[in-house]
Amino acid sequence: MSTSPSPKVAGIHSSLPSVSQNSVPQSTVPQSARPPDGAARPGDVQDRLASWISDLTTLHSLTERLARTRTLADALHETLRAGAGLVGARRGLVSLRPADGLGPEQLAGLGLGRADLGHIETVPRGFHTVPGGDGETAEVVHRDIAREERLHPRHREVAARLGFAASYAVPLTADGPGPLGAAVWLYDEPGQPDRRQRHLLALYLRQAGQHVANRLELARARSAFTAVHEGLLPPRLPRVPGVTLAVRHCTGPRGGGDFYDALALPDQALGLAVGGTSGSGPAALAAMGRLRAGLRAYAVMEGEDPVAVLSDLELLLRLTEPGRPATALFGYAEPSARRLVVASAGHPPPLVVGPARAEFAETALSAPLNMLACWEAPSVELDIADGETVLLYSDGLLHRTGEPLDRAFGRLRDAALSAGPEARADPELLVDHVLRTVRPAQDGAADPSAGSADDTVLLAARFG
Repeated sequence: MSTSPSPKVAGIHSSLPSVSQNSVPQSTVPQSARPPDGAARPGDVQDRLASWISDLTTLHSLTERLARTRTLADALHETLRAGAGLVGARRGLVSLRPADGLGPEQLAGLGLGRADLGHIETVPRGFHTVPGGDGETAEVVHRDIAREERLHPRHREVAARLGFAASYAVPLTADGPGPLGAAVWLYDEPGQPDRRQRHLLALYLRQAGQHVANRLELARARSAFTAVHEGLLPPRLPRVPGVTLAVRHCTGPRGGGDFYDALALPDQALGLAVGGTSGSGPAALAAMGRLRAGLRAYAVMEGEDPVAVLSDLELLLRLTEPGRPATALFGYAEPSARRLVVASAGHPPPLVVGPARAEFAETALSAPLNMLACWEAPSVELDIADGETVLLYSDGLLHRTGEPLDRAFGRLRDAALSAGPEARADPELLVDHVLRTVRPAQDGAADPSAGSADDTVLLAARFG
């Protein structure tokens, strides 16, 4: 006798036929051993219990993986990956559209490239948005996209182009912020998840939605902090004849108080500064803003004397920021004369890089600002040859090496020496080369701004 094939479930493809098992005919079982009509057999209860335990174990494992994600992007990707496994899909996407309107609005894909997501964005709204609210769990099922006449033609066109035949979409919500968007999983063949798969996905998304909401709030806070931090720094570098400037500022995850400045002064002079306050977070950021504002004011009034600038800054800090030490280095440059006068308050010395040398300037040793009853250290005048570059940097660049301080200075100098002629002639290329090279050898990140928990500032001034 031939049996009809079992109905197809999206994403579930049985690779092996079911194995028939011999069972004892019901008529041979004694009447006293048979369960009453309608009662569950012991084997059925055990099977159901084993299924529940398996489902709980799966959900526990998936939520543990989700809890280990630390960024919004990672949380979205893990939600898609876990959901795909639960509903038997291969690809998917999350359309993040927080209902509070504070953003960010974005598409995150699993198994979909940037171009694929771009095609999906051209589908009229309704494909990756899910109706429903007030806690209602809505879902949108397209079991066979090619045969659904009511769908927008663009929907069917994109599905054919990307090679998916069915989709299953559910809302992504959280208790506090409410609707966050929708998650959609795509199937290569017509079909849909079964009842058990949907139930497991709903249980998982209760945890995933809340976790995504938490990562979203954290991402918003970091974005706001970074925007304020960048707003306290120069929006652009000045253009002064005879010198070319480049800068890189990388904010660490803790949000420190490092800063830089480049200020055009009278007589085509230039003021250069790097520094930082102790601590991290909003308080350090606010102190950094006040420190930089004070330094700029004193640079305009008496920039040709760097010692006077830092002495006045020391007095200001003692009056306005008691107990908060800070480091600073200020330099007064006359590009036409190839002359730079610098004074340092507990800050690392400049590094002079030329075609034939990479040497640290011999600045006087001194305590940081706000550490002594009064600060005063002699300045040093540097004679810069045509085509040479002066690197001013924060101690975060040294910490970036992962080495003790004495070896970190050597690593920084070696990084500058290893720069090729093209990089030494272009401060933009030079700062990128140094940032890449000072990282520990095992750090394979491609982003030159990665690899340090502290703020990193690198300011380059090429004379000539």
